[in-house]
Amino acid sequence: MLWYVLKLLILLPVIGLMIWGSLKLAKKMQGQFGAPAGGSKAVRIVESTMLSPTLRLAVIEFHGREILVSTSRNGLTRLAEAPARAQAQPLAQPQAQDLLP
Repeated sequence: MLWYVLKLLILLPVIGLMIWGSLKLAKKMQGQFGAPAGGSKAVRIVESTMLSPTLRLAVIEFHGREILVSTSRNGLTRLAEAPARAQAQPLAQPQAQDLLP
């Protein structure tokens, strides 16, 4: 009986540390699985809106196209497709010589 309690006191924390370590490793590696080696992704989620607890609209950019999809429990449904919009650029600040008459 003493041998069983001794094993329990040693192995239970070891198993707990192994579980904790695997969860930390999975969290750290989560974004790296499925990504190409170069680091750039072919698919990018531009915008997402939840319509109900089971229905969501998302705009996905893929190869210069923006695709509007609906996601539900049944899967994805493509609703519309359009060319990708140009990236928004910051407004230029007026220079002092532009303000003089």
